Amino acid sequence: MPIERAGPMDMTVLVSDHASVPMNMGAVMMFDRAPAPPEDMVAVLHDRVPRIPRLRQILRPAPPSCGRPIWVDDPAFSVDRHLERISWPEPQSDRVLFDIACDLLCRPLDRARPLWRAGLLCAPHRSALVVVMHHVLADGLASLAVLSTLADEWTGPATDRVFPSPPPTIRELAAEANRSRITALRSLPGHLRRGGAGIRELGLGTARPRRAERISLVHPTSSRRALAAVAVDLESLVATAHRHGGTVNDVVLAAVTGAMIEVLHRRGEHPDHLVVSVPVAGRSTVDTEKLGNNTGVRPIAVPATTDDRARLTAIVTATSAARSSSARAASAVPLGVAFRTLHRTGLFRFFIEHQRLVHTFETNLRGPSSALHLAGHRIDAVVPMVATPGNVGVTFAALSYAGTLIVSVIADPQALPELDPLADAVNQTLTRLAKIVP
Repeated sequence: MPIERAGPMDMTVLVSDHASVPMNMGAVMMFDRAPAPPEDMVAVLHDRVPRIPRLRQILRPAPPSCGRPIWVDDPAFSVDRHLERISWPEPQSDRVLFDIACDLLCRPLDRARPLWRAGLLCAPHRSALVVVMHHVLADGLASLAVLSTLADEWTGPATDRVFPSPPPTIRELAAEANRSRITALRSLPGHLRRGGAGIRELGLGTARPRRAERISLVHPTSSRRALAAVAVDLESLVATAHRHGGTVNDVVLAAVTGAMIEVLHRRGEHPDHLVVSVPVAGRSTVDTEKLGNNTGVRPIAVPATTDDRARLTAIVTATSAARSSSARAASAVPLGVAFRTLHRTGLFRFFIEHQRLVHTFETNLRGPSSALHLAGHRIDAVVPMVATPGNVGVTFAALSYAGTLIVSVIADPQALPELDPLADAVNQTLTRLAKIVP
């Protein structure tokens, strides 16, 4: 078997995992009214998790001089060690479900086991499955590949991998690490060019970094998160985006920043701009044989105006110029260097808890256009979740699925007790944006 190592972007994720909440991500899968029997769900997971090798692997450090950490099979793996059956005392309440999901999201994963967990909630008339993975396993695009591979609709080939495969020897690791170092030296000019492109993707260039204005939503966060979700018709959002010459994500950005502005104004705060960090995918497809991370970031400065049309127009202008770049996700190079340097000096946590570069994070994924099924039961909705460490009090995650776009609002309840009003403001702003005629 080839040696499977954590990639450079995976290493950036690992050094980021030293803060108030772990670098976890996940999804809440809500099923149709006919509840899925727990034994059916457990049987399906036992059958389908082996389709995704990384879900049965542990990330181990390599011996000295033997390169980056390696993924090795966990000989003691069992789905049952990762699956929790959870009581759902109020199945009619999404709030109770989301609180349980956030608890699963914010609990650190055991590094001695494969880095994921699942929570199965069943009640007389409802059921849900919450899946949480460490971000080192997968970025957003790769997490969608995991979801599709677990679903009934998957038609891929059966895996022919031997499990558990023996780990590589120290001699094999050292030889492969030396070959990688030689390759890296030969590729140095290309890496330097990509690093320069990454600096431009971050909006820096020759200019000094512009500090984001102080707002009360940027403050060191606690170890808890709360979740609210807004569901809107995807077709109407697509039509709105096309009318304004932008993308669905441009409309989502206009909505979430508009909602933040409303909350800040109620607090008596009136910033000139809000800076949103948006991920940039470095690939268009993912093979579940090799997940990991291939993502950069792009900061978008949005004018903090209550004029929805002006805000959307500014966002479309900014993102259109950024999308013309041919070096997508290049920012991962300078960010990785900076984060790993901060980690080695012991300053990383201080930095992310006091950074003044961004006000919030927003991610948007295009999910399956048709509904998926698990154990024969239709997945009605998929609610995305991310745990963002540091001093960003609220994060937004959007996912399109079966004709609906769900925008998740994930917040530190201490920094943002107005979670439901903010989610309502997102919904209302999306409604207003849909009515604007260019």
